[in-house]
Amino acid sequence: MTWRKQVLVLLLFVLFLFEGSVLPWFMPEAWSEHLMPNLIFVCVLFVAVYRHRYAGMVLGAVFGMLHDVVYYGAMLGPYSFTMGFTAYVLGLIFQLPKAPLPVMLGVVMIGSFMLDSMLFGIYTVFDFNNQPYNWALIQYIIPDLLFRVVFALIVYVPIRRQFDKMPLRPKKEENE
Repeated sequence: MTWRKQVLVLLLFVLFLFEGSVLPWFMPEAWSEHLMPNLIFVCVLFVAVYRHRYAGMVLGAVFGMLHDVVYYGAMLGPYSFTMGFTAYVLGLIFQLPKAPLPVMLGVVMIGSFMLDSMLFGIYTVFDFNNQPYNWALIQYIIPDLLFRVVFALIVYVPIRRQFDKMPLRPKKEENE
């Protein structure tokens, strides 16, 4: 593992700590009930699109499990599964090493919608949730989507520059 990858994992962990300890102090009180700032997920989507879908899946599963254990302890696994699965699917669909800003914002929007909708479905199936989907859409899916898109706009240029500095892994040639 190169030092840039190690720094990326360390920065993701620091961002994980930041979103749980410092960010709630800066959010208005009225937003705290409706907004779940999952900033790690945005960075995992960047990894899935700019690097490789497997790296995004592994980072999504690992940091999703951290979210399950630290923040949402009612059930272990929903965040781990949904973050890993969403990163893998979007990395598979949008595997572009030089994805422009509109594409990345679309990926973040689709990913945020998929993540929150899948979590809503999992919590409904296991009877942790008794609200209808349209209530969840208005109360927290759309606000989370907008918050994550704004965060993606803020971090797009620094993350893109760091991924451009990382060497791409050469593809193996098939010997027939």
